[in-house]
Amino acid sequence: MDFAKVSAEVRSLSGKGPARRARAAGKLPAILYGHKTEPLSLALDPVALVKALDKDRKRNTVFSLSVQGEGKAEDVTAMIRDVQIDPMSREPVHVDFIRVSLDEVVRVTIPVLLLGIPVGVTDGGNLHQSYRNLPITAKPADIPTKIEMDVTALKIGDALHASDLKLPPGVKVMLDPKEALASVVAPRAEKVEEAAAGAVPAEGAAPAEGAAPGAAPGAAPGTAPGAAPAAGAPAAAGAKAAPAAKKEPEKKGK
Repeated sequence: MDFAKVSAEVRSLSGKGPARRARAAGKLPAILYGHKTEPLSLALDPVALVKALDKDRKRNTVFSLSVQGEGKAEDVTAMIRDVQIDPMSREPVHVDFIRVSLDEVVRVTIPVLLLGIPVGVTDGGNLHQSYRNLPITAKPADIPTKIEMDVTALKIGDALHASDLKLPPGVKVMLDPKEALASVVAPRAEKVEEAAAGAVPAEGAAPAEGAAPGAAPGAAPGTAPGAAPAAGAPAAAGAKAAPAAKKEPEKKGK
């Protein structure tokens, strides 16, 4: 297996202050640990590190670190465990390396890619991908660059699980076999819900907010039960108009 070769210098001091000084000098601060050894503070060329990364393996690249300084001179097989990225420049500001052996199993994550257009999507369903990166264990030389899953046969309601994965020899996925990785679900009935929200209340529905129970249909909010309609309001259907009062003739003066 080919290793990405990178040179690193030993830093005598650790902490935020020395790390800032290393960055000011154009170096990338790093730390190397693992195999029950004391953590070792390092500094390396950030450009050289980025160039050394395998384009397919990326963070799963296996490095051969040439460590020099402070009375040390050794070649270490290592992998990147963590990278801190500056939120503004998007450049690495600190790297954690871990010592590895080609004979031991390591835990990493790899991307999972879905291939094809599911039958259920053609029928109107929606494809849902639960995992875009899979946690796996494998020896460094056996780590695949990606895992592909064919979802063409999935119908609405179907799913592919961790047990359906076709993994290379020596690779084990760290998920429950019943864990769903991709599924096709029925579309949400959003239009139906919107129509129901704007529907006209049926006969016998509750009165408008503020209207007293038993108020006449169309009565203004706050109208008491049995109250007469407001002046100018049309009489209820079937109601008889009250007879007009008789006007008495005026008496002439004697």
